[in-house]
Amino acid sequence: MKMADDEIRAIVAETLAEQQRLQQANIDAIVLRTVASVLASFGIEDDDRKELGADFQHLRRWRTSVEQAQSYTFKAVITVLATGLMGAVWLGVKVVLGK
Repeated sequence: MKMADDEIRAIVAETLAEQQRLQQANIDAIVLRTVASVLASFGIEDDDRKELGADFQHLRRWRTSVEQAQSYTFKAVITVLATGLMGAVWLGVKVVLGK
């Protein structure tokens, strides 16, 4: 029995797709084991994933609050310098006009 070219192409495509799925599953398993191994080397076990996520969320909140505080500090310093400069200019004008 002779198969048509379209049937052969379909079988080859299906076989290649299945091989790709199996290869992807193997890659996913290897990556998962690698990440678990790296985390275990840092002392973080699989059961600690939720806690690790909460720790990262806390670190992100802390980092953003520090960045916000730096921004406010920068604005306050600029305001103080601008106010001092304006005060010095005002006193200079007052002295010049007073004479």
